[in-house]
Amino acid sequence: MAATSSAALFSVFPHPLSTASTASTRTRSRHRPTRSAIRCSSASPDLSPGAPAPAPPKPQIELEFLAPKPGADGSYPVDRATAVSGDKLLRDIMLENKLEMYAAYGKLMNWGGTGSCGTCIAEIIDGKELPNERTPTENRYLKKKPESWRLTCQTIVGNKENSGKVVVQRLPQWKK
Repeated sequence: MAATSSAALFSVFPHPLSTASTASTRTRSRHRPTRSAIRCSSASPDLSPGAPAPAPPKPQIELEFLAPKPGADGSYPVDRATAVSGDKLLRDIMLENKLEMYAAYGKLMNWGGTGSCGTCIAEIIDGKELPNERTPTENRYLKKKPESWRLTCQTIVGNKENSGKVVVQRLPQWKK
């Protein structure tokens, strides 16, 4: 690696807010000295063996949440969110985005995401390979429901290594 002089790394530029004037008709009482800004630049990134490597970006999961009932035009309204792969439960993502996940009974009787009530049902429409496998709790509460139905309190979206898109139907029991 070639050594670079400090003159190549540092430059002095007039400060953008400088009020110095070259006109000699101004009174000296209003004249302020010129300010300078020092800007640093590097000829090459620090690749020394002891320097930590920058962390690679974490894989992201794009989520689309379909509303439980169609709008006036017959299409389902869509809410969008993103999450780090394998980082959060589907329930937490929905709560952060203020998306409804409980039917009337679930609003009154849910246990707050502990997997004890089976009221936070969602259907994975697309991207079924991205969430974790069904848990024993889900199998118990959803044994007579389609495999695409999941409990949001038990569903982790992604596995920290994959990325992609998941389409979720909120409150699939309302869909007719």
